[in-house]
Amino acid sequence: MTKDYHAISDAQDARATELFRAAPDIMRGHRNVTQAAQSPAALDVKTTEMMALAIAIVQRCEGCVVYHTKQSVTHGASREEICDTIAVAIEMGGGPATVYGADALAAFDAFSK
Repeated sequence: MTKDYHAISDAQDARATELFRAAPDIMRGHRNVTQAAQSPAALDVKTTEMMALAIAIVQRCEGCVVYHTKQSVTHGASREEICDTIAVAIEMGGGPATVYGADALAAFDAFSK
């Protein structure tokens, strides 16, 4: 079964918008943390996105995998860099990380077209 990563991303964005309307204070706080983490002093944004992707794979969060894969593509990650990121996630997350790592690679292919 092929997943439509663009549709997953769009649906996730819509759900996040609804959550923002329902709980604006917590979502503003989360957005502030995200913006601070993605404004690193020593690392570039592409690197922090790939770090977030590795963590998303290990945490088994499909929405996070899709989001951080898309952001990695937006910030110029290559397929080889995504494969290296997936390899680190598998090192740290074992067998289950191979499932989410495969999703990340498929999402990369979808978003990089």
